[in-house]
Amino acid sequence: MTDTPNITIVFLLFPGITQLDFTAPAQALSRLPGARLAGAAASLEPIATDSGFAIVPTHDFATCPRADILCIPGGHGVTDALGDAATIDFIARQAAHAQWVTSVCTGAFLLGRAGLLAGKRATTHWGYTHLLPIVGAEHQSARVVEDGHIVTSGGVTSGLDFALTLIARLRGDAVAQAIQLAIEYDPAPPFVGGHPDCAPEAVTAGLKARVYDAAAARMEAALKA
Repeated sequence: MTDTPNITIVFLLFPGITQLDFTAPAQALSRLPGARLAGAAASLEPIATDSGFAIVPTHDFATCPRADILCIPGGHGVTDALGDAATIDFIARQAAHAQWVTSVCTGAFLLGRAGLLAGKRATTHWGYTHLLPIVGAEHQSARVVEDGHIVTSGGVTSGLDFALTLIARLRGDAVAQAIQLAIEYDPAPPFVGGHPDCAPEAVTAGLKARVYDAAAARMEAALKA
């Protein structure tokens, strides 16, 4: 019987990360047979998330192992990370040898800044999809978009869908289904409305006005800087 090969899964960590962009796919991927997870940041200091608690990296950029799967989460901290040369260089170096290069939410723009989305179909959080052409990507409306070895996913909770999709590619549908069952991922939200396509128009307009119009403008400025 052949041993299951190890697979190294590297997550980029940065201040202002949306913790579920990281922790949701990490929870599923950690159950992948042979998985070894690493959380890499510029230093080993705790990383402040958007949820009021911190995450401690396992590696800094210099000591991080080579990724078989590279995952770039999103968050409002992406706008600052776009201007950090060490972060972008780390993404580019890891992506050069990775079997799969992935993102959750606005992490797509960090892939784009590293030159990895040019000519690719991609997705991101619905509040920012109109900015994908700035990094050379074509928006495809889906929770998970695969274009070659590049896999992007929509906002926040889409990271779990991406992780299960990738597990199925790597180890087969049965393994992915078993992991989905183990974590009891059986969504039955109390409201229909997790995307503008189905949310009440007033709810979408209010959220855009309170959060995403300004956030997208900051993202656009950072991308064009």
